[in-house]
Amino acid sequence: MLEQLKALNLDLFNLTSIIDILIVAFVLYRLILLIKGTRAVQLLKGLAVLLVATALSSWLHLYTFHWLLRQAMTALVVALPIVFQPELRRALEKLGGGRFFTSSLIHQGEDDRSRTISQVVRAASLLSRRRIGALIVLERTTGLEEYIDTGIKIDGLVTAELLLNIFEPNTPLHDGAVIIRGDRVASAACLLPLTESPDVARGLGTRHRAGIGVTEVSDALAVIVSEETGAISLAVEGVLARNLDEPALADRLAGAFEPQKGHSLAFLWLRK
Repeated sequence: MLEQLKALNLDLFNLTSIIDILIVAFVLYRLILLIKGTRAVQLLKGLAVLLVATALSSWLHLYTFHWLLRQAMTALVVALPIVFQPELRRALEKLGGGRFFTSSLIHQGEDDRSRTISQVVRAASLLSRRRIGALIVLERTTGLEEYIDTGIKIDGLVTAELLLNIFEPNTPLHDGAVIIRGDRVASAACLLPLTESPDVARGLGTRHRAGIGVTEVSDALAVIVSEETGAISLAVEGVLARNLDEPALADRLAGAFEPQKGHSLAFLWLRK
């Protein structure tokens, strides 16, 4: 009888341990998805380099260098909550709103992606003909949640008609940028960071600078329609391709979601 109880307790202990490990693994997986594609990934890579350098300096008996790294690590413990403030805030908001265990990015099939691109291209063409300014940002792997939060949430299916209504002059949402996530208009009237590059042409206004700026801090694509000339431009990786027609815009948007290996999109576009 005693042996049976011990065996039962052992089985329960093993089951509890397995459940415990699965829960921790799932939470870690969701945390990785939360920061995936954000600037936090680069910060974590830098932190990993510091940890490796600290261990190596101790093993190689580089006492002074090791002391400096230890001091830097101590300072990082205080600085990390500040550095990761946007990600921590977003995680708490999702946890409080019950969205922590839901997917943050929509993975589209080829048909859905083609439909979204065609709607964006048609909208840009119609806006260009009417000389209506517009800024349409398409999210790729880098999350744009911090910019989505600055606008008005919409979560509507991407259609040319919806985009035209959003950018119609003298309407509540026409100022700012539209951010598209997957096949949905996530938010409108969003505020984006302006580029600080000295190479930007002086004649470009705030809309173009914001479009370039968001592509400098993420891998997003920005379609910009000039209200002065009606010209259609596309920004990627801080590079602006100007005066595009419908076929050229559609071709570049489609190619942006299937980039060639070993080259940046900006490099490939500059060669065209």
